[in-house]
Amino acid sequence: MDKLSYASESSTSAWSTYLQQIDRVTPYLGDLSRWIDTLRHPKRALIVDIPLQMDDGSIRHFEGYRVQHNLSRGPGKGGIRYHPDVDLNEVMALSAWMTIKCAAVNLPYGGAKGGIRVDPFTLSEGELERLTRRYTSEIGVIIGPQKDIPAPDVGTNGKVMAWMMDTYSMNIGTTVTGVVTGKPIHLGGSLGREKATGRGVFITGREVARRAGIAIKGARVAVQGFGNVGSEAARLFDEAGARGVVIQDHTATLFNADGIDMTALTQWQIEHKQIAGFEGAQPIEKEAFWTTEMDILIPAALEGQITRERAEALGCKLVLEGANGPTYPDADDMLAKRGIIVVPDVICNAGGVTVSYFEWVQDMASFFWSEDEINQRSDKIMTDAMVHVWEKAKEKECSLRTAAYIVACERILMARKDRGIYPG
Repeated sequence: MDKLSYASESSTSAWSTYLQQIDRVTPYLGDLSRWIDTLRHPKRALIVDIPLQMDDGSIRHFEGYRVQHNLSRGPGKGGIRYHPDVDLNEVMALSAWMTIKCAAVNLPYGGAKGGIRVDPFTLSEGELERLTRRYTSEIGVIIGPQKDIPAPDVGTNGKVMAWMMDTYSMNIGTTVTGVVTGKPIHLGGSLGREKATGRGVFITGREVARRAGIAIKGARVAVQGFGNVGSEAARLFDEAGARGVVIQDHTATLFNADGIDMTALTQWQIEHKQIAGFEGAQPIEKEAFWTTEMDILIPAALEGQITRERAEALGCKLVLEGANGPTYPDADDMLAKRGIIVVPDVICNAGGVTVSYFEWVQDMASFFWSEDEINQRSDKIMTDAMVHVWEKAKEKECSLRTAAYIVACERILMARKDRGIYPG
């Protein structure tokens, strides 16, 4: 394979992790492996300059990205991330994981991702809005309801999506609600979207735990990241009889062997925008998170969290990847060696994109469903996808991650093969 001149060769980069995952699945693909380099080359990568007039009158410039990794199965789908560490390699990897994720749960999408290299918490609301609108105008040439549909990710939310939708609509000349998902309900958003990713983590975790003989009732749960994903997954496991014993975010690591009151912690987090200072648990050292006694681990923060060293120290039975790419490949090997089951991100956290798909369908039809209907449909898609991956892992005698990649890559490369290369 010819290496990409613009890709990082660092072994710890997110793109490198993705490439290693593709290398591992290739031997299982038979004749379709002829097309595998398709997945090592993003279809399109756009880098934009975003000039912004700050509230004090000064002008600053920010880097923005939108990468469309693969569109063989439909329009691109993927979030927009506002974070100071955003770079091209990260966005490429996240777009590639979206390609795999959409195919693994059989949604009619390809993978895309976008982001701005900025700390959104340092901007006023007016600056954030102006930044978002200029970014949307810059990437407007490649997004659209039939081209590429952005959504919220780290550092963005429904308000940002509303600004994106409005900007795109003003430029087009007509209201286009289906250009983004994750919008406020009154602007064409879907019921159940905000909690969908965390719910999917619980649904897939429950299915795998049942098949692996791991009891959820009484299980000790550790959650890294307490945003939409981590908090909802923790709440659902709590309702199912498990107990959250250690919770970590960027402000603190909290421990309570008897179980943390998730309702109280969630309320505290909503009020204070952090878990630090919550009195219902004891603060402990950040690195102690990984050595706490636990049965189920939910990494729901950023990529690259479970290193080989941490994998050697973990005492859990089950890892549920709420975040994208939290586990390095050598850590994956260590977890497998130790008999710890990993439910991979491309299945585990796909509840969000599944309900984003429902939002897009509802926008296109201008016909909206109840939250019960949405949860029922989402739970069925997630459960069916997880069962399919579990059976594939048994058939091929491989990890759940490799099995998920086999399922996804077969679908993507079959589509690429049958569409052919234009011009021939």
